[in-house]
Amino acid sequence: MKFHLLYLSSVSACFELENQSPYYAEAPFDVTVNGQPALSGVRTNVFSLFDLTPNTEYQVAIGENTLTVTTKLETACLNVMDFGAKADGVADDTLAIQNAIFACPEQGRVLIPAGTYRFRPLVLKSHITLDLHEGAHLIASTDIKDYPAWPGEIADASTGEAIQVSSWEGLPHLCHQSILSAHYAKNIAIVGKGTLDGNAQNAADWWERPKDREISRPKLVFLNQCENVVFHGILGKNSPAWNFHPFFSKNISFYDMAVEAPKHSPNTDGSDPESCDGVNYIGMRFSVGDDAIAIKAGKMYMGMKYKTPASNHVIRNCLMEYAHGAVVLGSEMSGGIQDLTVSQCLFVHTDRGLRIKTCRGRGKYAVVDGVEFSNIKMDNVQAPLVVNMYYSGTQSEPYLYDPKPYPLDDTTPYLGSFVFRDMECTDCEWAAGYFYGLPEQPVKSVSIENVRFTFKEDAQPGQPAMIGYAPDECKLGLYFNQVKEVSLKNVTMEGQVGEKVITLNTENVTEQ
Repeated sequence: MKFHLLYLSSVSACFELENQSPYYAEAPFDVTVNGQPALSGVRTNVFSLFDLTPNTEYQVAIGENTLTVTTKLETACLNVMDFGAKADGVADDTLAIQNAIFACPEQGRVLIPAGTYRFRPLVLKSHITLDLHEGAHLIASTDIKDYPAWPGEIADASTGEAIQVSSWEGLPHLCHQSILSAHYAKNIAIVGKGTLDGNAQNAADWWERPKDREISRPKLVFLNQCENVVFHGILGKNSPAWNFHPFFSKNISFYDMAVEAPKHSPNTDGSDPESCDGVNYIGMRFSVGDDAIAIKAGKMYMGMKYKTPASNHVIRNCLMEYAHGAVVLGSEMSGGIQDLTVSQCLFVHTDRGLRIKTCRGRGKYAVVDGVEFSNIKMDNVQAPLVVNMYYSGTQSEPYLYDPKPYPLDDTTPYLGSFVFRDMECTDCEWAAGYFYGLPEQPVKSVSIENVRFTFKEDAQPGQPAMIGYAPDECKLGLYFNQVKEVSLKNVTMEGQVGEKVITLNTENVTEQ
């Protein structure tokens, strides 16, 4: 098996097989390091080595294929136990961990060994590695008084310009401090096989009142205008709200790690990169209570003010288990989304697979284009493909759900070209695909190639696209309404009720 290096720190390395199999390897394999057994029976395409020695050469092999890697040099290693941490699950270890972070020199590492650490919110700084050893379990406080309120934005003292501090669902908003955060920082790594636990299941009401709050709930991790940040190996779980929220940041990567929350926990998205450039999700596993990955670019105020799109994102070799949507674009996307590739992924038991959602009022910079989804397997996904420009329309918001055309203006979003190819979608329920543009701004084009859909015999009805006036559907084929161009090539379908392809207000349809 051929493989390549994805990421290397001073103490860890991440690799990826070179194949076309979604998430799982075609057969289990063993890994040796310097000729000695290291990993056995590995089943996933992405795999990792931890607890390596800094500035050391290693020969990593799968069968006859060998890579030589040299771990990075580090300046120091600071153990949090030397700063007073107890790791007994009772004592408050916040100051010990935070002081070790503050004391760590550039290119140094803060070591958190195995143990249970109770802690309050922590802040990272630039040029360090946080190393959570296997068995290190960081458990966040459940006392709301430990999470101070941070303003959504403040005014620059010299220029008066707004400075973004915290955000909630696409707008500046008063928020409780996130459990782990970094602000205007760069060159940070969080590595290891330890766990960052938001502990929200044991809080009084983090999940009881998810939105009706003057101060929004904390996220598990918030990166505000950061650069070159890597998460490798850790488990993030039980966040009060979104789990990982990069915000106006660049070059953020997530490798071979997992994000978990109970299936019915509200707004516990796995990750929500917002107006970021260059975000990688490779070898990830998600099982959460809301969307697994939701790519965002703010609501109207943020989009018009900063005009900063979500761009150059890669999602590959990921497993999405339970989620509302596996990979979602929007609905807060007023800055636009461009150049996204999703490939070699496996979606199981998600409500929707590949989902794009927007609505009137997102603005003229809300442009989504250059999006490609390929080599994806979905099983028990109720609606594999959804593109919706009427998202969130309710009977109390006629502007959003009105089927009549409105004038094109500075509030109108735009959806460009979308390519879906080389997919197998089994046991669908609501619809194979549901594409609904605005009458004044139809979706430009949808291309579906080499895709197979089958429906579950006992499928139950539901709403594929969450449009205020749309009925529930069951075993609906590919539905296109207000899409300029539709191209279908080698698309097969079994078990649908009615026509395989339904087109309304569509200018050009080609089938091969």
